[in-house]
Amino acid sequence: MNPEKWVFNLLLPFLFFKICISIDTLTPTQSIKDSDVLVSSGKTFALGFFSPGNSSRRYVGIWYNKISEQTVVWVANRDSPINGTSGVLSLNRDGNLVIYDNIQNRTIWHTNVSAVSYSARLLDSGNLVLFLGDSGSGDVVWQSFDHPTNTVLPNMKLGLDRRTGLEWSLTSWKSRDDPGTGEYSYRVEPNELPQLILFKGSTRVCRITTRVERPNSAISIVIGTYVNNRDQVYSFYTPVNASNMLTMFVDELGSIKLLMWVSRWVEFYLVPNDQCFYYGRCGAYGYCDPNNGQEFECTCLPGYEPMSVEEWYLRDASGGCIKKREALSMCGNREGFVKVANARIPDTSKAHVLMSLNELECKDECLRNCSCLAYTSDAEVGARGNCITWYENLMDVRRYMRRFPGVGLDLYVRIDAVELGMSFCAEF
Repeated sequence: MNPEKWVFNLLLPFLFFKICISIDTLTPTQSIKDSDVLVSSGKTFALGFFSPGNSSRRYVGIWYNKISEQTVVWVANRDSPINGTSGVLSLNRDGNLVIYDNIQNRTIWHTNVSAVSYSARLLDSGNLVLFLGDSGSGDVVWQSFDHPTNTVLPNMKLGLDRRTGLEWSLTSWKSRDDPGTGEYSYRVEPNELPQLILFKGSTRVCRITTRVERPNSAISIVIGTYVNNRDQVYSFYTPVNASNMLTMFVDELGSIKLLMWVSRWVEFYLVPNDQCFYYGRCGAYGYCDPNNGQEFECTCLPGYEPMSVEEWYLRDASGGCIKKREALSMCGNREGFVKVANARIPDTSKAHVLMSLNELECKDECLRNCSCLAYTSDAEVGARGNCITWYENLMDVRRYMRRFPGVGLDLYVRIDAVELGMSFCAEF
């Protein structure tokens, strides 16, 4: 046998392996050109150049690697696309990740960190991380999880670092063909009781409470975790089954969706999914009840009546409700509370929170202050918990669907003695 041919045949499998193996780490001596990809160690995610939808423009993004439908979860140069295939992703001598256009000889995007890093690694979580070490390890200098686009992946924070001001928020794509910054954003509002708000520009679209309301069994494929302390406030979700591929994102039409891959993307969660999810649907001191069937979903809270009966007759509740005219008794004159069961509690922008009170102590706290309009408690029976009180407009209250009992909390609305005496039923 020809010795040269024998040596070539012996080396062929190793040469083939060398060419086909996927790397997950980028060092200063390497670069990612338009046709190259980084693939995470478990082959779950890939990073490279792509064109969305029907667009021919090129972006650097991260997508699920194992599925047939390209699903991009992060985009680096979302507002600075490249025309053509002349882009290169590399680490410059300052240790920053840089996207460079070789045709136009200009930097398209960079990470803008001051510490010198030596490697970039795509983790199997979908996180692209800059490390001080030269082998995809060491101290973290920068990570894509700190700069989300429209998607939050499992174990990825959504919230705020109070110390640095770093915000983990989502912004929609402009369209399916354009991942540029869209008009919808989803971010935490860090009040005494933080809440997540979906905005269209500066207008509130819908609101999701973060702490006190209980998990919905409809999304039991994930476990939600909430953290609120002096340094940070954030939430994240973890799959119940670690092998499930999930994605939660804000789409270009202003919906928040949670999808799971089951030979295709299956929708498990959608917000807004009914009229009652839209912010302030029934105005101040009104609440939205999707259980009303074909009837108007808006109702005034106990002790209140429509600001305009004519507008409510026309199913326009934007004017909200006002205190009933006959309810004029003075504070401290045997007034009490009426319960709105299984409620999404009012907007907490200006709510006050007292910790470690039982439900009776929470009631007394509200009752002794003439300005207190309503309260709720997340304390279990006989235990202590958070006491939340409101002193201004009760906005954006809703009842949860009857098929989801125990998802919300019981809201207790203060009404005057004369109105309390007229109530035939103390639960709504």
